[in-house]
Amino acid sequence: MVAGLLILAFFLLIFWLVFFKLKLLKLSPAWGVVFSLVFVHVLLIFLIGLRFVTPYSTDARVIQHTIQLIPRLPEPTLVTAVLVAPDVPVKQGEPLFQLDRRPYEYQVGQLQAQIEAAQAKVVVCDAKVKQQQAGIVSAKQDVLMLKADTEGTAAKVEKLKSETGYAKFQYDRYRSLADQNAGSEQDSQKWSADLKSAEAGLKESEADAARSQFKYESQINGVNTVVIAATSQLKQAEAELKEAVADVAAEQAQLKLARYYLENTTIVAPANGHIVNLQVVPGMVAGTVRFGAIATFIVDSDRYVLGNFFQEHLKYVKVGQPVEVALNRFPGQIFKGEVDSIWWANGEGQLLPSGDLPVFNPGPNGAQTGFAVKIVMKNRNQELFPIGAQGAAAIYTGGGGFAALRRIVIRTYSWLNWLYPLQT
Repeated sequence: MVAGLLILAFFLLIFWLVFFKLKLLKLSPAWGVVFSLVFVHVLLIFLIGLRFVTPYSTDARVIQHTIQLIPRLPEPTLVTAVLVAPDVPVKQGEPLFQLDRRPYEYQVGQLQAQIEAAQAKVVVCDAKVKQQQAGIVSAKQDVLMLKADTEGTAAKVEKLKSETGYAKFQYDRYRSLADQNAGSEQDSQKWSADLKSAEAGLKESEADAARSQFKYESQINGVNTVVIAATSQLKQAEAELKEAVADVAAEQAQLKLARYYLENTTIVAPANGHIVNLQVVPGMVAGTVRFGAIATFIVDSDRYVLGNFFQEHLKYVKVGQPVEVALNRFPGQIFKGEVDSIWWANGEGQLLPSGDLPVFNPGPNGAQTGFAVKIVMKNRNQELFPIGAQGAAAIYTGGGGFAALRRIVIRTYSWLNWLYPLQT
């Protein structure tokens, strides 16, 4: 800056001495053009210095976080009350809108009744499982009894075989005596009847023994079918119990969801802030039929200024450097801030997924895009910086004469806001 001023001063001194003081040359149009070109090139020093040492933008605006208020309900719901006034500050958690609670209260009550019924079914299934567990113990005892019956019937068969053999022996003996007229015919007939009775009893006992043996030896993979049947019934009862427990869990999950929807019939402030352009009135329907939000909530905290700068002017800009901001709504005032971050991204470099190949046509260069710089204000009075407020911003990468010139420029911009726009 100092070198540029010295060069400019030296140039003006030479011009004055040559053409006015000493009159060594006559000021002709040709000499005027030559000295004008030199003068313009000297002025480029100040232009370049201002651009790179103190980047400047008249496209700066205040940014605030906004939250779209969308009813989180599964079906269209009637708005019953509007509990907030437009542009009135509210605290986080304060109710804003009340929607009709009745459909969701009915659903909660229905699910509570279903849960009670499902829990009763669980109790019944649990009792059935315990009953089947006792049945397995009984089945194992029955197997032991079948074994004892098998052994008992086998012993009875042996006994009856012996008795049948004795009866046959006696019958043969008395039949022989009767045939020889050495014995009574009556005794022969008696032993004949005893033999037939013994043979019938033996057949019946053998059938009982075979039946007991069949029941005892009825097995699958070494396990008696009586125990298998009881085990199968136990597994079925356990499956029914698990199903009943799962039904209770599913009903409880649905109840939680129904209570969630019931709570969401009251829309509350998500943060400290306010609402403008409030168009919601009682009687309108909100929900899935209406697309988008019913209102926009403006958050009070974390406001910042976003300035759009030419890419080359950000060559020396770094985080933490001082910034001056002139907002149009405050003519003659300058606000202090600092660089919070530089958004090194621009939509011009984004290619969306597509089946079409991009087309690059050579031709005149379009308008150059820039990068945004996020500026945080040192004045903590957030009310001074409403969302959308516009103005100019100057970043100071260094001090000296260029910074002084830029301060003059931005203050001139701020003072001219008393006159601009030129309308009454």
